[in-house]
Amino acid sequence: MKEIKRRVVILGSGPAGLTAAIYASRAQLEPLVIDGPQPGGQLTITTDVENYPGFAEGIMGPALMDQFRAQALRFGTEIINVWIDRVDLSKRPFTLFGKESEVSEEISTVIYCDALIISTGASAKWLGIPGEAPMPEGLGGNGVSACATCDGFFFRGKPIVVVGGGDTAMEEALFLTKFASKVDLVHRRDEFRASKIMAERVLAHEKINVIWNTEVKAINGTAEEGVTSVSLYNNLSGETFEHPTNGVFVAIGHKPNTDLFKGLLEMDDVGYLITEGRTMKTNIPGVFACGDAQDSYYRQAVTAAGTGCMAAIDAERFLAEHSDEAELKTATNY
Repeated sequence: MKEIKRRVVILGSGPAGLTAAIYASRAQLEPLVIDGPQPGGQLTITTDVENYPGFAEGIMGPALMDQFRAQALRFGTEIINVWIDRVDLSKRPFTLFGKESEVSEEISTVIYCDALIISTGASAKWLGIPGEAPMPEGLGGNGVSACATCDGFFFRGKPIVVVGGGDTAMEEALFLTKFASKVDLVHRRDEFRASKIMAERVLAHEKINVIWNTEVKAINGTAEEGVTSVSLYNNLSGETFEHPTNGVFVAIGHKPNTDLFKGLLEMDDVGYLITEGRTMKTNIPGVFACGDAQDSYYRQAVTAAGTGCMAAIDAERFLAEHSDEAELKTATNY
């Protein structure tokens, strides 16, 4: 079994995690980044990114994350790919138990650290239908999205479909009216789950058409054309029909990737980690959270990077304030 000992470990390698790594590396903390199930985070399944500062002509999502990664490595960050199976946060150094993969049975790596930064991100909830998967298997990133603020601009003057009935769907549909020629909001029930005020705004908007009691069964199109239509099923009449559209936004919510910390760290009802005031501190001293694992509101690459910076600075200050304690525990517990 392999043992690794670091002052700072960063769990997750999206914009938040790699920004934290850049700051921690420059502070001479020699951080270790542990890739999650999706190295690079959600941007690796995004095509054009036009709203990240510094790229006037835009940049492909995977290319942007390559830049993040290269910058972190330049300053001395070490990155490994291990599936973290469980953690012990009851004492410092904290202990992370890793396996070769999710399906592996045996622990292969034990990692100790004095400060832990959690940047495991969040995953959009999907419908699980044909055509929804990321390219090249499906049309994800080529007309299918779960982020209106990220991708709405690409659908200027085009008809689009939004799927959902909660506040997330209302917000996405209203935002997309700035760009789309028409927004068809598909909902499987005959009333919204959204708050009354959000539902009223949607129902009153001249660009939004609600298709009630209907489910999306497939997303159709080609790699060359992108999305061309959706297959819809009316669950009252039993009718199935094709509905032309150029984009599909799935807005049924996000789930933070924080199951590993249930019962250990404070989180809200959905699973977003709760941090203290304007800091990235969790309820356990020495454990910090950033990015989409902590942010249920903005969920943007640039804000994730900002919170990654904050988490690294918080961790640096924590270690400086507990330097004697850290040195003692390093000598006795490692």
